[in-house]
Amino acid sequence: MLIGFFENLRTHRVPVSLRELLDLCDALKHHVAFGSVEDFYMLSRAVMVKDEKYYDRFDRAFASYFEGIENIEPEWLNRVIPDEWLRKQLEKTLSPEEREKLKGLGSLEKILDELRKRLEEQEKRHQGGNKWVGTGGTSPFGGYGENPEGIRMTGPSRNKRAVKVWEKREYRNLDDSVELGIRNIKLALRRLRKFARTGREEELDLDDTISSTARNAGLLDIKMRPERENRAKVLLFFDVGGSMDPYIKLCEELFSAARLEFKHMEYFYFHNFVYEYVWKDNRRRWDEKTATWDVLHKYGNDYKVIFIGDAAMSPYEINSAGGSVEHWNEEPGSVWFQRIKDTYEKVVWLNPEPQRAWEMTTSTQWIKQLAEDHMYPLTLEGLERAMKHLSK
Repeated sequence: MLIGFFENLRTHRVPVSLRELLDLCDALKHHVAFGSVEDFYMLSRAVMVKDEKYYDRFDRAFASYFEGIENIEPEWLNRVIPDEWLRKQLEKTLSPEEREKLKGLGSLEKILDELRKRLEEQEKRHQGGNKWVGTGGTSPFGGYGENPEGIRMTGPSRNKRAVKVWEKREYRNLDDSVELGIRNIKLALRRLRKFARTGREEELDLDDTISSTARNAGLLDIKMRPERENRAKVLLFFDVGGSMDPYIKLCEELFSAARLEFKHMEYFYFHNFVYEYVWKDNRRRWDEKTATWDVLHKYGNDYKVIFIGDAAMSPYEINSAGGSVEHWNEEPGSVWFQRIKDTYEKVVWLNPEPQRAWEMTTSTQWIKQLAEDHMYPLTLEGLERAMKHLSK
């Protein structure tokens, strides 16, 4: 692998020698970087690049060689059974044929009615069953089970198919001061620019100064002009919590880059899908909500809208009243998404999930259709494509 990487660096005209390659091998031998592509990126750049003017060439070579790779764990590590698996003795592993035999109860209303009946009848805790509220079974109510359509009462998500989650969740705000691990995010965002000269005349206009001085028989005539600013306006909507937890660092990097790049930027949080309200502070999201209608009326239609989320959820959360896993929404999320599209000319959705997995989730396909196919992977290449669309 390292030989191919070494040759790829040379192909991209990064001046590297066998000495740097041997140093990189020695660093990996001593586990300076292990299992993380980002750690390996930082290590290999520090070892292989001797002048920062070659950073861009290195980044292009690294991206082209390691495209699609999410970790660099050795093959034997994948064969080690996690200890967590051994402790969860109640969890069942079903074959595809057995999963097909598990039938959903139908509509969301029927599922909720059935849950009310079982809570009234149940008198004790159950494990591994197929009817009562419990754990590790095939019942549509409980946790750690295998039912393809139900209400998760406890524990983390496993299959991302619960139609509702019976718990109060707490999330934390994204940190916009985090040091960027992927510095090219900021470069990709620069494709979305709308320059204008506004404000006080504080910048020297060299061309006008030369022309004016020449017309003035050589007497210096200094001309000033307002500074050139990026006037692009951006609305960011971040999906937070649940299945987005593995992507917190990536979202923080995007958040930090956007803060630096866009002077006119506003952000809001939502969970899974957008409904009648959003919020700006996850610590006070139950008390300080912002009505989505207020967002649509406060920020003009010259704003560009960017959603960031994995789009993996129950289809009920998109197309059903009451489909939200956290509250009872009077209108389907798809209605609110359409209202946002009707208000703003350009809307894109950035998805941190690998693009090859999008077709495996019904909700992802639906959201992609709602966004009129303007869903892009949260990668450098995907960001560039999204910014190109927004800047048209």
